[in-house]
Amino acid sequence: MSEPAPEAPPAAVAVDPAAPEEPKGPSKSELKKAAKKAEKAASKATKAAASAASAPPADVDFAEAFYGTLPLHQSQERPNRQRTRIESLTPNDEGKTVLFRARINTSRAQGGKMLFLNLRQRTVSVQGLMVVAPEKVSKQMVKWAAGLLSESIVLVEGTVQKTTEEIKSASIKDVEIMITKFHLVSGIEGNLPFSLEDANRAEADYEIEGSQFNRVNIDTRLSGRVLDLRTQTNQAVFKLQAAVTDYFRQFLHSQGFVEIHTPKLQGAATESGASVFKVQYFKGEAFLAQSPQLAKQMCIAADFERVYEIGPVFRAENANTHRHLTEFIGLDLEMAIEEHYHEVMELLDGLFLSIFRQLRENLKDEIEIVRKQFPAEEFIWREGPEGTLKLTFAEAVDLLVADGVDRSILDDINTENEKRLGKIVREKYHTDYFIIDKFPMELRPFYTMADPNNPGLSNSYDFFMRGEEILSGAQRIHEPNLLMQEMKKKGIDPAQMQAYVDAFKMGCPPHGGGGIGLERVLMLFLKLNNIRRASLFPRDPKRLEP
Repeated sequence: MSEPAPEAPPAAVAVDPAAPEEPKGPSKSELKKAAKKAEKAASKATKAAASAASAPPADVDFAEAFYGTLPLHQSQERPNRQRTRIESLTPNDEGKTVLFRARINTSRAQGGKMLFLNLRQRTVSVQGLMVVAPEKVSKQMVKWAAGLLSESIVLVEGTVQKTTEEIKSASIKDVEIMITKFHLVSGIEGNLPFSLEDANRAEADYEIEGSQFNRVNIDTRLSGRVLDLRTQTNQAVFKLQAAVTDYFRQFLHSQGFVEIHTPKLQGAATESGASVFKVQYFKGEAFLAQSPQLAKQMCIAADFERVYEIGPVFRAENANTHRHLTEFIGLDLEMAIEEHYHEVMELLDGLFLSIFRQLRENLKDEIEIVRKQFPAEEFIWREGPEGTLKLTFAEAVDLLVADGVDRSILDDINTENEKRLGKIVREKYHTDYFIIDKFPMELRPFYTMADPNNPGLSNSYDFFMRGEEILSGAQRIHEPNLLMQEMKKKGIDPAQMQAYVDAFKMGCPPHGGGGIGLERVLMLFLKLNNIRRASLFPRDPKRLEP
């Protein structure tokens, strides 16, 4: 076996003298600088991450528990938290936390961080202010509140703060509420039929040259009556109406009267068949009461002596006028007479004078509110020793004839001449309130007692305000045979009202009374010019809703 050949020596590596030298590494100094820079960047990143972790996400609202829509109120709980009435707020409450429910009257955002609100309870309002503040009020809260519609009902919590300047847009002028919590109780669905601002506007505003206000006519108001009733004027009108019935009751109680409640379904017409509503009554028919007249008189026969009632009255008169309703509230009274029917007339006069005085003394603010929208001459009456003006029917006719009215048309005084007489009386006697006595017998109902000296006249009277009748009354017939005789003269069969006639056969004292239309009294005292404005939900020949 031959020996292996010896290995060749390694070839020599050629060196290129033009090739660049290999770069040198960073120096120690440079390495230190780089390390410090990286350390700072890492520290900054760590801090940023920590800050980001601790901060709430951009879409999280720190105030979300302080506002929003409340669950449906089903009386789930009763925490017994004290509620505040806006009208009670004064500067003495500064710093006090208050809770109250109110309507949003108006709202006005200022930028995205401030919201002014006018908050209303009935007719009283206060300014609310919502301002963005850390951990208290967020931008989202302000934005949400600004989006709520006027007339929404909200639950408000905040702090009372005195103001440096008078707040002209609110009835509470010296404090405002710094709002911290704001929740929706009841919102608005759809569009309101009109704005409350327009509905509150004075009639005179529309006469201003260049004005472009939206006039809310009476039919629109009545169709949207719930909204219309929220106006300051209507709140005042119906507070005055409530006062009239209160004063009516108080006066009559002081005079020994008993309040009664009579049926409104009757088997016969009270006065005549021409103006009654017939209703089906099982297999027969009944009538809606034109007045409590029959029942009042029967109560006198039952020895009640003095009675009154406040209740609905129905009249089937197709009269589309400013002063007629098919249903209204009657203030009726009846009383036994000792000597003369003027006892009744004088008591009624005292009743009206008492009501007028108390309205003037106790409800000045409400009267003033109404006058802002419906300006009118102040209602006046005679308060001196001369007493209330009392005219006979003949004297009233003479006044009209002297003013140019043809006597031949004055067998009855129609509406036009009543108003004319009212103007004459105001100019001559300086009163809007007066009484006419001794009407012709033919103009009065069957139960009216005749004058003892002139059978063509009656012991009857009407009371007037601003030239319009507000009460009709008389001495009644208490003798059954005379009563039946007068019924037959008016075409009424006594047998159809047998229970009424029989009441007098059992003995009944002489008596008299009157019936007052509540809405008409209010309309004329305030000069509202349309009786529908004095009726909560008026009924006339063309309206049964709402």
